[in-house]
Order: sequence, then structure tokens, then C-alpha cells
Amino acid sequence: MTLTTKVLVGLVAGLATGIAISTSNNSVLQLIPGYIEPVGTVWVNALRMIVIPLVVSAILVGITSLPDRRSVGRIGVRSLLLALTILASAATFSVVVGPIVMSGLNVDPAAAEAMRASASKASGDALQNAQKIIGFSQWLVELVPANPIKAAADGAMLPLIIFSLLLGLAIAQLDAIGREHLMRVMRAVLEASLTLVHWVLLAAPIGVFALTVPLATRLGIAAAGAVIYYVVAVSGMMIAFMGLMYLLAWFVGRQPLRAFARAVAPAQAVAVSSRSSLVTLPALLEGSDTILHLPLPIRSFFFPIAVAIFKTGSAVMIPIGVLFMARLYGVDLSAAQLVTIALMTVVTTFSVPGVPGGTIIVMVPILLAADLPVAAVGILLGVDTIPDMFRTATHVTADMAAATVLARYEPPESLVAV
Repeated sequence: MTLTTKVLVGLVAGLATGIAISTSNNSVLQLIPGYIEPVGTVWVNALRMIVIPLVVSAILVGITSLPDRRSVGRIGVRSLLLALTILASAATFSVVVGPIVMSGLNVDPAAAEAMRASASKASGDALQNAQKIIGFSQWLVELVPANPIKAAADGAMLPLIIFSLLLGLAIAQLDAIGREHLMRVMRAVLEASLTLVHWVLLAAPIGVFALTVPLATRLGIAAAGAVIYYVVAVSGMMIAFMGLMYLLAWFVGRQPLRAFARAVAPAQAVAVSSRSSLVTLPALLEGSDTILHLPLPIRSFFFPIAVAIFKTGSAVMIPIGVLFMARLYGVDLSAAQLVTIALMTVVTTFSVPGVPGGTIIVMVPILLAADLPVAAVGILLGVDTIPDMFRTATHVTADMAAATVLARYEPPESLVAV
């Protein structure tokens, strides 16, 4: 049985157990969630323990592993700018359309209040500032951490991410020997962090079960409806954004819609079946060469980098996941929080690890920025199988669309088939 199947079994078992408890009048059964919930909290704390070393080391390794700026040249700069533009568009799309979509999810106010109180008790002060609205000037000032170590200790991830980006750019300017010595350590930290992630995920079925039982107990049968609503909503958002990528390839990339659809379809099929964008690389290369006839520099340089770090589907999914949990816990997100969620989403997508549920794991700091309980990651991980299929398909669709845009602005000599 795969880990995905085990997690799904844990989710279903947790929902069934919680609903059975909520519909019973047995006082003894009503005590069970209180004993089970700490197990889920321990599992979530284990995930939180990994997030900072994982995100920081991934950002540093990602930046310093890029080719030298002289070899990156024209395609490297354009690729980065285009990737940031598409990721920002995806995150903006989610924070604008997401609240409208999630407004259709109705949660009983009394159940939401009970969940909010329980989450506050379990997560310390995670929700105590849920309604806090800060001014734009203060928000802007706090983006640059006076003390990055303190920012890490406080869970202020956006300032820490900005510091990591700047540090990575500075490390890239060191001489080759100094850079290699330093990055050997960071690569080791990244590998060790991924190993820890693997260990924690082995306990995911138990953690998801322990988190789902109290959720279903408080919401009753409505818990199953909320889960189904989320899966349909997030999958629909992915499909809608994939449609926008088709329009990007047609309108900006100047590719016929039928040709683009034929070129990207095999990669989409691999993405849905494997839920891994890395293994779609051969299909992307084949479609871009035989059908779209993209230039060799685009095929050889852009696609390998894109499938590794260009996670457009995550940029769509993360804000929707945050909005779903906010709705479930009855928390109103301010405009400043929505802006922070969008910005953190764009940067965080570059550090999504290539493991099952990687997108869900890196959501922890974003949930904290939205003053939501980090226990939400267990719930989202449990229902992530179907959304992950659409998320991976969105990754590769955006990769191919971006490649058509880059190819349009390549000089004529690079368009010659090789």
C-alpha cells in the first residue's frame, strides 16, 4: 500500500470515527477526541520543526546552483522574470477568485467557534491576532528583518525568505572555492531536511487520523461535505488557470491552440498519473520539439529548470488551501494578510520539495502568517491526492506555455532546428 493510499485511509477512518462520535450520545466516546488530538499536534510540530531548515537551504541551494550569470544570459533572465510573472498571476488569481469560491462553503458558526477555541489552545498564540490589521508602511518595514535569527524563532517566514534570497545572491558572487565550501554544507542540510521530511511523512496516516477525528467530531456530517467542497473547488481552480495558460500560449506565444493542446497532452497525462513534474520532462521535450518546434536553447535550458522549481500549480493551490482553512475555522482574513499570503506563496513555491505532499508541507509558514492553526496541514494533506493530480498538470501546462513565450522572443538564428 502506497503512502498516498495510507493517508487517504487515515482521512476516511478519521472522518468516520469523528462523525460516529458526534452523532452518539455516549459520554465516554465524547472523550476520545481529547486523547487523540495531542498525537496530531505532535505530528504537526514535527513538520514545523523541519520547515525553516528545509525552506532556507532549498532557497540557497536553488539560487547558487543556477549557471553562472554570464552563461545564463538572455534566456536565464527572461525565464526568471516570466516565471515570477506567471507565479504572481497564479497567486493573485487565487486570492481574488478564491474568496468568492469559498463563500459557498457554509460552516456552522458554533462548530467554527469550537474549532477556533480548540486550535488556539493547541497552537498557543497562533490565532490570538487573527483579526489584527497592520498598516502598509509597517508591513513594508517588517519585510526586512533586523535580526533574521529572531525572525526564524518568531516564525516570521516572509522576512526570513527575503533574507535567504539576498544571502543566496550574495553567496553566488563569491569565488568558486569559497562558494563551493559553503554550499557543500547547505546541500547537506537540505538532504538531511528531506530525510527528516520522509521520516515524518511515514507517520502521516496516524497524524492525519488524529487530526481528522476532532474535526469531524466538531463538524459532524458537515465535515465530509466540507472536504468534498474543497477538493472540487481547488481542482476547478486548477483547471481554470490551465485554461489561462492555453490562452497565454495562443495569444502571447503565438501557437495554435490545437497544436499546443497536442504538444502538452502527453506531459499532462504523465503528470496526472505520476503526480511528479520531474518525470514529465521527456514528454515536454518531445512535444516541444516535434509539434511546436521550439528552439534548442529553450528545450535544453528552460525545461530542466522549470520542471524542478517552477511550481505554478502550487501558487494556485496554496492560497486556496489557506482560504479553505480560514473558512473552516471561521477566521476573516484582512487585505494585508491576503497580500502577504500571495507574496509568500510566490517565493515559497521555489522551495517545494519533491516529495509527496511537498506543497502542503511548505504551507506551514503561510498558515502562521494568516494566523491559522498549523494543524490544517494534516487535514489538507489527507485530501491532497486528487488536487495533487491537477496541481502537477498545472505545473507542466505552465511550463509549456512559458516556453512558447520565451521562444517567440528568441533571435532567428536560434530557431533553426538542431
